[in-house]
Amino acid sequence: MAKGFNKGPAMGGQNNMMAQIQRMQKQMEEAQAKLAIETVSATAGGGAIKVIMTGDQKCKSVEISPEFLKDADAEMLQDMVLSAVNLALDESRALQEKLMGPISGGLPF
Repeated sequence: MAKGFNKGPAMGGQNNMMAQIQRMQKQMEEAQAKLAIETVSATAGGGAIKVIMTGDQKCKSVEISPEFLKDADAEMLQDMVLSAVNLALDESRALQEKLMGPISGGLPF
């Protein structure tokens, strides 16, 4: 049998690649944990509706100004809540891209 079989530069490269993958996986887990606790907020209707969402797109709260309720009809309220939720989702995605983008190298997650 030939000496040095399955040894040499190729094996070292594989070990290095595995170490890089493990580091990347750890960084992604840390970023995901951070996203789960960081929040973003968005408002609609001049601040009458406020939505708070986590970086992993979980809605934490929806606040509606009591003053707004005096004059709002159901359809207007629905539109404002929908707008605030969508804005909060956009903010949450931007936070996710900020934290995960450098780790994933632009890969979709």
